[in-house]
Amino acid sequence: MKFLSLMALEQAAVDATAMGAEGEMPAGAGLLGTLISLLPMILIFVVFYFMLIRPQRKKEKKVQEMLNALKVGDRVNTIGGIFGTITAIKDDTLELSVGKDNVKLIFARWAIQKVDDVAIENDSEVLN
Repeated sequence: MKFLSLMALEQAAVDATAMGAEGEMPAGAGLLGTLISLLPMILIFVVFYFMLIRPQRKKEKKVQEMLNALKVGDRVNTIGGIFGTITAIKDDTLELSVGKDNVKLIFARWAIQKVDDVAIENDSEVLN
């Protein structure tokens, strides 16, 4: 019990010297404490930005550039797994020629997953 009261007296003395003569905290002590307590949150945000947000924005930018560069004659793959050749482009829709019967399908521009680099050719026919 005597040990606890001695520790309490020492803590009170430390607090009294830190507070100054008028009982006020020294200037800047509150701001420093606030910054130190916010530092982990700031570090978490920075890590999330560089690990999640920034790569996602780069990926979205590449996809948007690919969609804007579509042109008639490109061989594309849709998000549904359909391969076809672009035959017409109107604003946000594309007409694809699909299969050996050249069936015409209309897709939204955002439904294109990727553009193939070269057309697939067979000895007897050119596939769409």
